[in-house]
Amino acid sequence: MVALSVAAVLAVFLLYTSIAGGGNPSISPSELQGRSGEVQLAGLVVGPVLGDAHAGGLRFKLKDIGGKAPSRVVVRYSGSVPDLFKVGRHVVIDGQLRNGVFVAEPGSMITKCPSKYAPKQSGDSA
Repeated sequence: MVALSVAAVLAVFLLYTSIAGGGNPSISPSELQGRSGEVQLAGLVVGPVLGDAHAGGLRFKLKDIGGKAPSRVVVRYSGSVPDLFKVGRHVVIDGQLRNGVFVAEPGSMITKCPSKYAPKQSGDSA
């Protein structure tokens, strides 16, 4: 009986978190100003990338993906860096804005391959 009760509670929790979203809002650098609390920031890495991810942290800038907004935000990140991380790559990181600098949670960076998310061109094979 106890095991079934625990399983039912876990199932309800999983359903609630999948419906309610349970995560941080995802925003672009141009939407960051004036936000408080933790958010998920998605943007395009613009250089230069300075520092070391393990000794003091990386510093780089993010701008809106595909946007024309000139808004850029300085990011300070420490922790593991994905192999695909480089200037021109789309990234998603969790953190919060502090004194004009987005301070990312260590190990929260995810890179995306832009071509994977681009619409198919006519004539592309499936």
